[in-house]
Amino acid sequence: MIDPYKTLGVAREADGAAIKSAYRTRAKTSHPDAGGDVDAFSKLTACYELLLDPVRRKIYDDTGYDPQLTDAKDLEGMLVLDALVNEIILDERQPGSFDPVAAMRRKLTDQVVNTRFHILELERHRGRIRNHMDRMGRRPDSDVLGRMLSARCNAIADAIGKAEAEIEVIEQAYTMLEGYSYELDLETPKAAE
Repeated sequence: MIDPYKTLGVAREADGAAIKSAYRTRAKTSHPDAGGDVDAFSKLTACYELLLDPVRRKIYDDTGYDPQLTDAKDLEGMLVLDALVNEIILDERQPGSFDPVAAMRRKLTDQVVNTRFHILELERHRGRIRNHMDRMGRRPDSDVLGRMLSARCNAIADAIGKAEAEIEVIEQAYTMLEGYSYELDLETPKAAE
C-alpha cells in the first residue's frame, strides 16, 4: 500500500502548510509537463488530497488504509483478511486462549493447498480431453465434437487462470500478516481436585 507520508516526504504530524509545501516541491519534478511520470504524479496528487482531508487522513492514520491509494492486489488481499477477521470475531474462545493470527495463517495456507489441488484436478481433466481429441477422427465437413472438446479445454484453461489468480490474492493476504504476532495466556488450567 502507498504511504502518503513517505510519498510526500513529510512527517506524520505535518500540518497543512508543510504538506502543501512538500507537494509543490515534488510536483515541480513529477508533473508530466515537466517530464514526470503520469502515474507517479497521480499518486502524488492522491496522497496530497488524502493528507489535506482531515476525515480521510484520520481514517488512514487509524487503519493504514485508504481505498484510493490501495492497489487492486492489496485491496483483494484485504477482502480475504476481512473474511478471516469476521471468523475471529465470531469465535467464542477467550482472547488469549488461542492465536488468531496463526489461525488466519493456517486458513490461508489451507486455501492455497486446496486451490493448488483443484488446479491439478483441472489439468488432469484437460489432459484427458486432449487425449480424446488426439484419438478422435474428424468429420471433414464440420467437426462439432472437436469444437466442443476444444471449448471445454478453453473453459478449463480459464478456470486454471482464475485459480492461479486466487492463489496470488491469498498469498498477498498472507504477506499482509507479516510482522503480526499474538500474545497467548500462559496460565495452565488448574488440576481437578
